[in-house]
Amino acid sequence: MSARIFSPARNAMQSGKAKTGHWVLEFDPEQPRRIDPLMGYTTSRDMKSQIRLSFETREEAETYARANGLSYRVEEPKEPRRRQISYSDNFRYDRKTPWTH
Repeated sequence: MSARIFSPARNAMQSGKAKTGHWVLEFDPEQPRRIDPLMGYTTSRDMKSQIRLSFETREEAETYARANGLSYRVEEPKEPRRRQISYSDNFRYDRKTPWTH
């Protein structure tokens, strides 16, 4: 069994950093998903794909994986690059593109 350990990013509807500091361990799928012939749904018989374990720190998640004999990979979180913008830049006289509608 293999797993991946990652720190989830904020969702698109968030502006702050709430609910982003924890680490998650998810199991990799052991078999590919299939299309159900009757309904057309995507199904899987892999029950471990439904398990999602949360940990406070990365070290706790790695310790859990080692204690249970799981091979794992750690995906480092990417830091968001923030553009420094100013509201007053919208009204600058030397603006390259016009600000009219």
